Amino acid sequence: MRASVRDISRTLLLFTFVGLCQSNPANADEAKFVDCSLLVAPGYPSTWPQGFPRFRIIHDRVIGPRSAYNTDILYIDGNTATQMDVPPHSVVRPELKMPKSGKFGHHFTEAIEAWQFGGEACIVDCRDLLNKAPNGVSPLVKIDRLKAWEKKHRPFRFGDVVLVRSDYSDKFYRPLPEGRRFLASPLERKTPAWPDPNPEAMEFLAGVRKVMHVGTDSPTMGPIPDLGEPTHYAALKHGAIFTEAATNLGKLPTTGAFYCLMGPKHKGGPYGEARAFAIVGNVAKFLIDASRNKRAIDLSPTLDIDMPLTWPGKGVDNHRHRYTKADFLYAATLQLYHHTHIMDSHCGTHLVPPSYALPPGKLDVQSYAPEVRGWLEEYERKFGPRGSSTITTADVPLSQTCGWARVIDATSLVGTTNANAWPASPEISVDLIKADEAKNGPLKANQIVIFRTGHIDKHMKAFPEGVELMEDPLNGKSEGWPAVGAAAVTYLAKKGIRCVATDAPTLGGVDDRQALMTYWALGSRNIVGVEFLQNVGKIPDRAYFLFAPVKIQGCHGGPGRAIVLH
Repeated sequence: MRASVRDISRTLLLFTFVGLCQSNPANADEAKFVDCSLLVAPGYPSTWPQGFPRFRIIHDRVIGPRSAYNTDILYIDGNTATQMDVPPHSVVRPELKMPKSGKFGHHFTEAIEAWQFGGEACIVDCRDLLNKAPNGVSPLVKIDRLKAWEKKHRPFRFGDVVLVRSDYSDKFYRPLPEGRRFLASPLERKTPAWPDPNPEAMEFLAGVRKVMHVGTDSPTMGPIPDLGEPTHYAALKHGAIFTEAATNLGKLPTTGAFYCLMGPKHKGGPYGEARAFAIVGNVAKFLIDASRNKRAIDLSPTLDIDMPLTWPGKGVDNHRHRYTKADFLYAATLQLYHHTHIMDSHCGTHLVPPSYALPPGKLDVQSYAPEVRGWLEEYERKFGPRGSSTITTADVPLSQTCGWARVIDATSLVGTTNANAWPASPEISVDLIKADEAKNGPLKANQIVIFRTGHIDKHMKAFPEGVELMEDPLNGKSEGWPAVGAAAVTYLAKKGIRCVATDAPTLGGVDDRQALMTYWALGSRNIVGVEFLQNVGKIPDRAYFLFAPVKIQGCHGGPGRAIVLH
């Protein structure tokens, strides 16, 4: 059959595209992201249904006369949707000298090193086990299946993330009441439970093969009715961590993809809400090698009720909900409480989506406070229409918050404001960015631009000294942290930058007018922000930035974890 003109044209275009990919180093690093996380939302079976607090999101303030921003309060437990288990989920603190005491008994979420979050995904197909058990019983993934996988592919090894794929969450994680099939129905012994490894399989992976991260797309790593705890302990006693309730594992190759699970860094958390994802492509090899060889830097501070993690506002009664730990159930076997957290969605390291400062549609300017109306008129004269957005946390692609890091040093701005003008933040300008480009080369599209201010590294202290971080600068008692100006945001957008980060509490700074213009500029150009980093000065020249917020529906912030692999 003769080829048509259209077929010939398509073929020529394909060869041209392939040639570009081979000749352009940037394209060679392109990555395909696979989101392996379940949606966290009211009305879904997100939390453990036996006595654990249900997830809630409260839209505390909306854009209008009282607020120029959309803000949220989250009620979220570590056993929510896609989650991470760490050793103290089953391993008791060594000083207690109990039967399950062990050296990993203090490895709570804040103590897990960043290299352990990721590795090479090894997909063990167990779909044939789905629904192959009596009601209320889990089909078991046994050691012979793991050895058969090794015979077909290769031995498991340190640096792998072994992922048990049954497609359970893909099929059964649905809005309630249909979603009862995910957790409640098997626990009530009305339907078969999820497939999971038995203790012998876990001992083989973690004890023999030294695999330090094992995952499942079922709700928990625990087979029911009676092997849940033995299976957990078999791996956690070796220092392993778990991914529970992953999804989309069928979109990954059997080997070769980089897989990662990260979540907020709660002090004393024996488990935690998290975000799982995978990267397929050339960059995956770099990330796998970095994780396997422990070349990782943690960029997120620990969430602790004694630390200044939440926006305090100026003056009185302008604060957001402080980070709160709420104990609700005592585990006698571990001698610790299960706990949930209540917090502002911009607590600690967090995402700033466009909808944080932009209304969801056309907003009557009279809805703003009079002062803000004047700022909006000034902004639109200088930078164009403010625009609108419905993009919340769950809508932001992970490819936008992950990429090659480009650190720009802004520490030279510290101490450059006049005390008589406080509260004020030094402005990170276009000239500062251009000076960095002249020294270090031009910015490249899709790099993650991270501004180094040193503010959190210097001022992150427990209360009462913690007021130095945000409260004093906001109230004019000290200089504010260097902040990105709206003109700088506009310049970055023209350079193809889609994510901007800072090691300061916010990108906007302490001046209300300057800050709001910065967030309008970010949102209207569909640039997201990552705020509240630490250790930015430790990032080497060639490093890949990974940030993943918890996948919360309708959230205008999003707590998460940031690391770099190098």
